[in-house]
Amino acid sequence: MANTKSAIKAARKSLRNAARNQAMKTRLKSLNKAVKLAVAGTDAEKTRAAAIAYSSALDRAVKSNVIHRNSASNHKSQFAKYIFVAKK
Repeated sequence: MANTKSAIKAARKSLRNAARNQAMKTRLKSLNKAVKLAVAGTDAEKTRAAAIAYSSALDRAVKSNVIHRNSASNHKSQFAKYIFVAKK
């Protein structure tokens, strides 16, 4: 148990941040799945829109330090390939 005022506040903050991080990671997984399903389909515009939404969510996750920027960059690179293939 926390003994000082600052430690109590830090514990509360930690719980808030953990909840935010978990929600954001769940959203990222859902968007990732949506992109994969869109790629499996035939609609190129739907694939592009899903990939853009996923890319934007990755950027927001990096901004709030939920995931590392290089990890986000790797994911965006992979889905950029899908968009390029879907265009053709």
